[in-house]
Amino acid sequence: MRSEQPKVLHTILDRPLIGYPLALCDDVKISHKVVVVGEGREAVEACVTRLDSSAQFALQPEARGTADAVRSALDQTQGFDTVLILSGDVPGLSAATVEALLLTFQQSNAPLAIVGFEPADPTGYGRLVMEDDAVIAIVEEGDANPQQRDIGVVNAGIYAADQAFLARALAQIDTNNAQGEFYLTDLAKLAAQAGTPAPVIITADASEVQGINDRAELAAATAMLRNRRNTSLAHEGVTLLDPDTTYVGWDVHIQSDVTLSPHVSLHGQTTIGAQTTIGQGAVLTHVIVGSKVTIKPYCVVTESTLSDGATIGPFAHLRPGTVLGEGAKIGNFVETKKAVVGAGSKASHLTYLGDCELGEGVNVGAGTITCNYDGTHKHRTRIEDGVFVGSNTAIVAPATIGENAVIGAGTTITKDVPADALALSRSPQTNVEGWAARKRRNDGAEE
Repeated sequence: MRSEQPKVLHTILDRPLIGYPLALCDDVKISHKVVVVGEGREAVEACVTRLDSSAQFALQPEARGTADAVRSALDQTQGFDTVLILSGDVPGLSAATVEALLLTFQQSNAPLAIVGFEPADPTGYGRLVMEDDAVIAIVEEGDANPQQRDIGVVNAGIYAADQAFLARALAQIDTNNAQGEFYLTDLAKLAAQAGTPAPVIITADASEVQGINDRAELAAATAMLRNRRNTSLAHEGVTLLDPDTTYVGWDVHIQSDVTLSPHVSLHGQTTIGAQTTIGQGAVLTHVIVGSKVTIKPYCVVTESTLSDGATIGPFAHLRPGTVLGEGAKIGNFVETKKAVVGAGSKASHLTYLGDCELGEGVNVGAGTITCNYDGTHKHRTRIEDGVFVGSNTAIVAPATIGENAVIGAGTTITKDVPADALALSRSPQTNVEGWAARKRRNDGAEE
């Protein structure tokens, strides 16, 4: 991956790669999960614990091969009959394939069952050598002879095994191979030697079991999983105008009759209510969106709440702590932060509202700012119901604007304004008649 970050912590749809096998285990009702860690142990363990606090860990001190990795976790499989072995870098594996693997294993007398697939080019994969539709050996590319390299069915690295067999077989595996590593693939040969070759499940879609080893493969897996996610959303009643450019994280919940425009990105614990429309290029992270909300193009919203019927944008920036009441409107080039905006209130354009509370029916004119920071501390502004704030107003916090007060355009507020009052602070206007004409004449004389 050419990264300082462990491979399994790279993300697809906001979920780290290691999160995919963890979620899959939950889908197929796996009761006990052990994650083998090595290099980057602390970061991986922290991530896994955040995703699944029930998962346990086994340490592989030195990367000596896949069999050695499984051997590291063997003690933690005691007391279980069946062990499912998954890879941390195969995010596309489906629950249906794993369930078919487990069912095949349970219905057979074999101590091992294997998942295989048929890639367009098998180069680099371990070949499945089969007799009577059962695997008698898995031969890695470096150890394969020309005849074996012609085999098109390859190993996906996903197994179901009998725990007792696994313990015996792992003790027999050595490093007598081209890589000088402990190959987990030797399990197939050992099962066949015991008289019960492993049955194989061959996936219909090779991309499902594609591992990730570089950024190009990460991008390909992202496209595949994005398509899977967006197809599911469409079946649930969500309109995606351009699914190929729409990015919806796995923790996002969307109700029916929502429309997502091209290049929309939804992240984190975001929920979208019914009949909401989200315009092109909008980015939402940890946002609660009510019903019939309109988010116009190119808005950025983070850790905020938009109540039913609210409208924002285009080009609005709602920062953490913003709460919009029903029917509230935040227009183009408006930024908010820790702002509570009451029902029906609006700031239509070119405004900053920070650390403030607006009542219902407030109108905020263009160019208004709440001056909430004195260089050391943040202060709050309170604007009560029905207030009209004229354009180009600066409100220096802390300040309270009383109900139904009016603030004249161009005013700087430095103290509280009583209810129903007019607040106005302007320098007197002076008109010097004829000044422009005299300037033109003087300029001409100089020339």
